[in-house]
Amino acid sequence: MDERTILTELGRRLRAAREESALTVSELARRSGVSRRHVTEAEAGRANLSVTKLCALAEALGWRPSRLLELEVDAARSQRIALVGLRGAGKSTVGRKLALALEVPFIELDRRVEELAGLSLATIFDLHGAAYFRRLEAEALEKVLAEGERWVLATGGSIVRSPTTYARVLQSCRTVWLRADAEVHHARVAAQGDRRPMAGRPRAMDELRALLAEREPEYSRCEFVVDTDRRDAEQIVAELARRFDA
Repeated sequence: MDERTILTELGRRLRAAREESALTVSELARRSGVSRRHVTEAEAGRANLSVTKLCALAEALGWRPSRLLELEVDAARSQRIALVGLRGAGKSTVGRKLALALEVPFIELDRRVEELAGLSLATIFDLHGAAYFRRLEAEALEKVLAEGERWVLATGGSIVRSPTTYARVLQSCRTVWLRADAEVHHARVAAQGDRRPMAGRPRAMDELRALLAEREPEYSRCEFVVDTDRRDAEQIVAELARRFDA
């Protein structure tokens, strides 16, 4: 396990803990006595924390120091591949083809959530709300992680709204953000015959652009970023298969 991998995973763990505690970087720095710059560098995987700073940060978060060090440093060598991105990014299309190329199972996390609930996603949100969905999503992810080391997973577009679950994906999988412009996302969803996101909403495209901009910092934490705007699924799969077969 090399130093860069350890520091990167520790940074992801620290950031997830801070977000779970609903603290800003400045607040964590103030509570721990560790400088804001050092906290930022640590979360980015660029700071080799001393034992005293690690303990101070853990105490400020209400965690044991050992909990911050529960790192999955072998994730980079795993064949667990998670595809991330907004709806219309091509996660299902690319995921199925990539799984076929790598001869591994393909899994859609949203479908696993539906199986756990015995309800459709729409019904889950209508009857129980987003918090219930997030709990099921975290449970479904753990079940998938227990199924082995070789699969391709299509995550839900909003998984970044759950810091702990998203951190788990980043720590335990090789992650790919399938990036596209807002117009491309809309066109792909419309091509599937679903115009509900835009129906009767003249500012819907602006809202989609804003949503993409809001989530971009989280999506960009993935190990790989693949632009999909002007590329077909076969080209994308060929690129990813080369990377993951290496």
